[in-house]
Amino acid sequence: QAQLVESGGGLVQTGGSLRLSCAASGRTLSSYTMAWFRQTPGKEREFVAVSSWIGGRTSYADSVKGRFTISRDIAKNTAALQMNNLEPEDTAVYYCAAKTGSTSYSESAYAIWGQGTQVTVSS
Repeated sequence: QAQLVESGGGLVQTGGSLRLSCAASGRTLSSYTMAWFRQTPGKEREFVAVSSWIGGRTSYADSVKGRFTISRDIAKNTAALQMNNLEPEDTAVYYCAAKTGSTSYSESAYAIWGQGTQVTVSS
């Protein structure tokens, strides 16, 4: 079973950038679909971005399209989420997740989760 550890969260001003990293151990990420979700207090976990294990095809939530980029480094066994032009509405705990098989936008489809990293965007 793979284990995931996120890093790179922090406090940034509106319009700033952050890069989140997700390091995997136990399994190679090349055979997993990788995704990022986020959650704010009192709300359900929300899909942000996904990278399919087949050809690395990507998909994004409308709210982050054009600002966020998901990527993976097979050699380093990591995935990343580059976040640009951040807005206060992006404030949340961000989670890295992995699953076997095809892309899904549903958190219930993902079996492996990191512990989360806090992103706070000040106005």
